[in-house]
Amino acid sequence: MSTPFIVTGAGGFIGAALVQRLLNNGERVIGIDNLNSYYDPALKEARLAQINALAPKNSWSFHRIEIEDNESIKSIFERARPKIVVHLAAQAGVRYSLDNPSIYINSNVVGFGNILEACRHNNVENLIYASSSSVYGGNKNLPFHERQPVNHPISLYAATKKANELMAHTYSHLYGIPATGLRFFTVYGPWGRPDMAPMIFARAILKEQPIKVFNQGQMQRDFTFIDDVIEGVMRCCYKPASINSTFDPLNPDPASAASPHRLFNIGNSQPVNLLKFIELLEKSLGQKAIKSFEPMQPGDVVATAADTTALEAWVGFRPSTPLERGLEEFAKWYKSFY
Repeated sequence: MSTPFIVTGAGGFIGAALVQRLLNNGERVIGIDNLNSYYDPALKEARLAQINALAPKNSWSFHRIEIEDNESIKSIFERARPKIVVHLAAQAGVRYSLDNPSIYINSNVVGFGNILEACRHNNVENLIYASSSSVYGGNKNLPFHERQPVNHPISLYAATKKANELMAHTYSHLYGIPATGLRFFTVYGPWGRPDMAPMIFARAILKEQPIKVFNQGQMQRDFTFIDDVIEGVMRCCYKPASINSTFDPLNPDPASAASPHRLFNIGNSQPVNLLKFIELLEKSLGQKAIKSFEPMQPGDVVATAADTTALEAWVGFRPSTPLERGLEEFAKWYKSFY
């Protein structure tokens, strides 16, 4: 029998969707998540219940632990001996990091260090880990591409994701662990996170409550549908990072290395103005929004846009789901679930 995948953050939005896709692909999966209360754990438990109901026998197991718990992480890895690890567990959210910095350092830095050590000592052949478009900081040179420097994060969350990329590169260099960092761009869709704009806005619109529109609506986001994200992750699961044979240390490429480490954007490459996004969401929900225009929030960026040519060259795929269709799928799920 094949060795199982380990997926951390398995109760999360992207994690749960990935687990289902892996199981549908005939893989065995071990899920790890602490089901913390950053947002309603009932949603995470509902995602896991759906996995439990659909998983083939003996193909799926779940462990409720924190990635900061090094002994538990070591124990699971030593028993499972996974060849492929997808690390999606993290303390998410830009604004929450302004008031709760220690949580981010513990989960995103200490916890990731534990995952890297477990990969090192158990001969993991492919590590895929979640980075974020937030690493681009206040960069206004759109679209963002992986060759751009990311040395000026404007939130602690972004700084921890940049730290993850540096840590993974170091472990690839020292121990030869193939590692791929994926910079996700504003993922949305069914089973999404309640702290992100689609869920916040949908809840308020349907309750006829005002929605906060930051920076007076003068913002753009590269909204990326969950199915596209999962397709990109899946393809990276089956194509480990490799050494860039043309890497030039006199003119280093930030997206690759003389070790098996790669960085890729996963975005829709079609940034949408926030007011247009709200208009499309109103149409999908069949109800108008009450808008409350607010100033820019600390840690936020005005615009994001992904250049995904590197991902397409690597795995032959680029996200392409139109926002209109993605929001229709999201709205249908939201009304059904809530």
